Amino acid sequence: MANSSESPVPLLTAVLDQIGAEIVSGTIETGQRFTLQDICARFDISRTVAREAMRALEQLRMVSSSRRVGITVLPLSEWAVFDQSIINWRLACEKGRQEQLDSLNQLRLAIEPIAARMAATRASEAEKQEIVELADRLHELEINPSRRVGEELATDLRFHSMVLYASGNEMFAALTPSLLSMLKGKSVFGSEKRNPIAGTSDLHQDLAHAIQNSRPDDAERIARSILDEARASVDENA
Repeated sequence: MANSSESPVPLLTAVLDQIGAEIVSGTIETGQRFTLQDICARFDISRTVAREAMRALEQLRMVSSSRRVGITVLPLSEWAVFDQSIINWRLACEKGRQEQLDSLNQLRLAIEPIAARMAATRASEAEKQEIVELADRLHELEINPSRRVGEELATDLRFHSMVLYASGNEMFAALTPSLLSMLKGKSVFGSEKRNPIAGTSDLHQDLAHAIQNSRPDDAERIARSILDEARASVDENA
């Protein structure tokens, strides 16, 4: 139980994470109702902290509140599903993890190949150079894994982020954290033997060169192949 004398920011974060995770897992069911006083009593927190937590959940559209009814848990169809907090809670929840991963994978399949195609015609020289350098580093890491924990994942995330940003589509770029949560989620919660690069370093280099040499058809095709290969690798390790 939280101590009400502690700093309100850590308290707010802890309470929000706990309630959010419970809504995502179904421990707190859709349609269930409670009050600010219920939250105060459960977590031993002030009404101010409880109110801020509920406001945050309302902004995520996970709950609605009214004076007469209190706080009501809303269905998944109402949630702000692109918000990073909701994605993280769903990835951390064993019950809903696969559904979230599937949704992210489908979103990536719909967007990343088109982003790669656009990057092949819109990327600046500096962006092309960085994409090539990242692809080369991924190839090196697949042959000689880094002693630094997480370097493979960080390099892979940066590579895909650069492709999305280099597309020149600001809405694709804005989706980058959501789309790439899939990579982080599978590395954190997937098989212990999972390789973040998933045996696709050659394809990453092919994609980088297609973008560098302004070959949009090839870039789109190769980007789709990378996602297909990565998905197959995950299915094998499931």
